[in-house]
Amino acid sequence: MTLQWTAVAFFLYAEIVVNLILCIPFISARRWRSVFSWRIWNWLSPYWNKCFVTMIMVLIVLFLDAVREVQKYSGPEPMHDAKVNPNLYDNVHMKLFRAQRNLYISGFSLFLWLIMRRIVTLLNQVAITVENSSGLQAQMDSAVKAAKKHQDDNLMLKQALLDEEQSTSAKTQQMKLEADKLADQVKAAEEAVRKSHAEVEAMRRQAKGLAHEYDRLLREHHQLQNLQSPADKKDQ
Repeated sequence: MTLQWTAVAFFLYAEIVVNLILCIPFISARRWRSVFSWRIWNWLSPYWNKCFVTMIMVLIVLFLDAVREVQKYSGPEPMHDAKVNPNLYDNVHMKLFRAQRNLYISGFSLFLWLIMRRIVTLLNQVAITVENSSGLQAQMDSAVKAAKKHQDDNLMLKQALLDEEQSTSAKTQQMKLEADKLADQVKAAEEAVRKSHAEVEAMRRQAKGLAHEYDRLLREHHQLQNLQSPADKKDQ
């Protein structure tokens, strides 16, 4: 294996290991996001896209070269030469095997390179979604608590209004009873005043009758005195 294909093979092994580590189930996306937020990744981020595109181009070139080698050694002419010359048969198949091996190595390297980038992007998106959902859950819990508090306040206010209404109703009923009692007392007072007026009027009439009777008696007394006075004069 030449140096370039050895490097591609080691790159493929490294991709397999990295993808397996990224797919470990007990490492959460938020933890991977915290790892991706390290300062070294921030320092490498300006060069990441260039490195990614460059690596894709290199892997595509190697893949196309492997395809060309496979087509070269699997064509009819090399196989015909291998049949004609038996010593060349093993050499052609060995080169075909190496070309196919290089094709698989470069193809899987290119595929896993794209998969690894996609996994990293999805992990970041999942972590952001989890953080947003946590924030939304916190806001929802706060809104539920606020709504529950408002509901409790409304219930307390309704209860206070109901108590006040009941108290007002009781006070109104009591005031109505007192008003009825006062009305009865006023009626009784009016009846007493009416009776007092009637008694005063009766006493006035009686006094007036007594005055007339007194005047009549006084006149009769004067008349009797006047009658006795001439009789006494005659006796003398």
